[in-house]
Amino acid sequence: MAAENHHLLLLAFLLFFQAYGHETENSGHYPIVISTWPFVEAVRAAWAAVDGGSSAVDAVVEGCSACEELRCDGTVGPGGSPDENGETTIDALVMDGVTMEVGAVAAMRYVKDGIRAARLVMEHTGHTLLVGERASAFAISMGLPGPANLSSSESMEKWTNWKNNCCQPNFWKNVIPADGCGPYQPGDRGNTCSKDNWVGVIELKSTHVERHNHDTISMAVIDKVGHIAVGTSTNGATFKIPGRVGDGPIAGSSSYADNEVGACGATGDGDIMMRFLPCYQVVESMRLGMEPKLAAKDAISRIARKYPNFVGAVFAINRRGEHAGACHGWTFQYSVRTPGMDDVEIFTVIP
Repeated sequence: MAAENHHLLLLAFLLFFQAYGHETENSGHYPIVISTWPFVEAVRAAWAAVDGGSSAVDAVVEGCSACEELRCDGTVGPGGSPDENGETTIDALVMDGVTMEVGAVAAMRYVKDGIRAARLVMEHTGHTLLVGERASAFAISMGLPGPANLSSSESMEKWTNWKNNCCQPNFWKNVIPADGCGPYQPGDRGNTCSKDNWVGVIELKSTHVERHNHDTISMAVIDKVGHIAVGTSTNGATFKIPGRVGDGPIAGSSSYADNEVGACGATGDGDIMMRFLPCYQVVESMRLGMEPKLAAKDAISRIARKYPNFVGAVFAINRRGEHAGACHGWTFQYSVRTPGMDDVEIFTVIP
């Protein structure tokens, strides 16, 4: 009987070690916070949470929420990136790399807390993505403040100036405005603006896509026990066609996490990048043994081969805490905080 009990205890110990041993083994590398761009305050907020013992999901929500409140670069949270009608809307996502659960909102109106709304979708529904006014109604019903006007004096001034420039640049293609800024119709319908101003409507250009009008916070956190989560938040492309959803709330595009492998975050021309699911590609490449630097470069190069003028970037981080970035069309920066750093450090990636 004693021998049998001994074997049962040994089996229980082995099962415990298999389930949790890797967490103890790697705990010296954790926690880690990594984010697109020099969003230092957002990373500090996430770090304060995770270093204090919060879960990876909690820390991601705190970090992205800080960026929303600070209106990072005017492209995260309320008050920026007006659409063609002058309205600001929110896209956001959160993903738990342990359970692979995802919650997201897209084209959400009247509610400023994008990342918190996304978490509510993940925790209180069996869905992955809610959109538009129904997403707003859900978020408010779950206790988030609203309805609220997400525009600001800065966003409205930007929109007014754009209207005065014949609504250029924009995202229409192969159309001509019937009168000034629209409505748009296929073919040459004439225009009250000069031809020099509206010629860009005929063929969509990529030159107006740059950091300060096409940006996202994408963040990954590995907590003290080695669990991984990611989150994104953005108010989308400036002067987008109303109803447009970018890559921000799309799992595998703007971000992706798998506790067994690592995580990825992306930023850039979401309309192009979401066609390739670059963050899913990065994580799967790392799963096959590719180091983060090569995985990031490979994902970006896949897009560049098809769209040589696209603008975008990704960061990659594996379970060991090794990280890297890759970009195309612009110089990319990402921010990191680890136990060995006194504060957030910014890494620069050259195309």
